[in-house]
Amino acid sequence: MTTAVIIGTQWGDEGKGKITDFLARQANVVARYQGGDNAGHTIQFKDQTYKLHLIPSGIFNPNKVCILGNGMVINPKKLLEEMNYVKESGMPVEQLKISSRAHVIMPYHMELDRLQEEAKGKERQIGTTKKELDQPILIKSIEWAFEWLIY
Repeated sequence: MTTAVIIGTQWGDEGKGKITDFLARQANVVARYQGGDNAGHTIQFKDQTYKLHLIPSGIFNPNKVCILGNGMVINPKKLLEEMNYVKESGMPVEQLKISSRAHVIMPYHMELDRLQEEAKGKERQIGTTKKELDQPILIKSIEWAFEWLIY
């Protein structure tokens, strides 16, 4: 059994989605292991252009299992919108699986993000994407630390 892993080494558009889409033709499973909807990937499929933010590009190959892994930070509203977008393009989404360990973005995460940025003052703000990703990731890291302390 051969495994191919595509890892980005910088922020921004590196072409990971295009490479994933190309390699997905040979794969049984296409998985995203981390991240959220703050970025996206654009792919060409059957002479059409599609823009995805959460769902792996392998979704356009109906015989491929697509997984959102435990490192994902998922906004349910955005996920449902993207699933509908894929369905409207004529593709099924039944092969999409979501890890029970993936983190869910809750409405209060946006407020926490905003308050944290405001508290820094104008000179120290980092300019987040306002997609609420850092708060769930922080909470997840605290929970993992707590789990390790228990054992």
